[in-house]
Amino acid sequence: MDTLLRYQLGALRAVEAAGRLGSMAKAAEELGVTVGAVSQQVLKAEQRLGRPIFTRGPKGLVPTPLGQSLLAGLTRGFREISQALATAEARSEHVLTVTVAPVLAAKWLVPRLHRFHEAHPGLQLRIDASVERVDFDTSDVDVGVRVGAGPWPGVRADYLMDQSLFPLCSPALAAGIREIEDLVRLPAIIDYNSPESWPIWLAAYGKADLPLAPGPAFSDAALCLDAAIAGQGVSIGWQTLAQDALRDGRLVSPFPRPVQTGLAYWLVSSARRKPSAKVKAFEAWLRAELADAGAEPPGAKRVQD
Repeated sequence: MDTLLRYQLGALRAVEAAGRLGSMAKAAEELGVTVGAVSQQVLKAEQRLGRPIFTRGPKGLVPTPLGQSLLAGLTRGFREISQALATAEARSEHVLTVTVAPVLAAKWLVPRLHRFHEAHPGLQLRIDASVERVDFDTSDVDVGVRVGAGPWPGVRADYLMDQSLFPLCSPALAAGIREIEDLVRLPAIIDYNSPESWPIWLAAYGKADLPLAPGPAFSDAALCLDAAIAGQGVSIGWQTLAQDALRDGRLVSPFPRPVQTGLAYWLVSSARRKPSAKVKAFEAWLRAELADAGAEPPGAKRVQD
């Protein structure tokens, strides 16, 4: 067994403070406990060692030879622990860890991070690309971006914006689309993790029974977008993920009126702690970026609804 495990950290802290300050009373004041509590902790340490650490004289505590050797090591050790914690706290003030789904990170967040760094050069972002649940009270993750119905128990969930859908395809395919019925002649790209996307969009246009031709199917929304860019069919996508491809002309939205999915984007964090300054800075920047994404799809090609 590690020697340290046989001793209570509180007892060693009391011994170190009493020896350094030369007084039980001064040690109690520094540690924020009673004199009796310090005395009991010192006694426990002495009992564990089997030898006295101090002698009690008229001028206060006097370390025994054992105490002199022990106190030097304890003071040095607690100083190093204090410095390590100070370094960790300083780092945490300048590092913001954000959890976000991999597809949203890759297709939307990462391409915009240079603007965040320009606005907050002293703050380092650490992206945790994951959809796993996070305990914000015990992990080093500060905040997350999630898509869902929300809010969720046990976390603070701040609404950001509604999620919306619209069809997406290459400019070449869009040239042959004049009305919704034209979609039946083209392969419909399917995200089989979100099979409800096409039905939701078609129902909103009053075309729930339109027989779409099945196209390639993928388990990742990013792959669906890539297939649409490659001209392999018509995909149905979110406004955030498709924003850049629409803006630079790789994709076209033949029916630009977005359809709400009933889900939303949320900023999630600890329900027990107030948002820190760095979390507030990220939230303000994120809201500004999402406001741009929430507008009518850039590069929209208007056809008959």
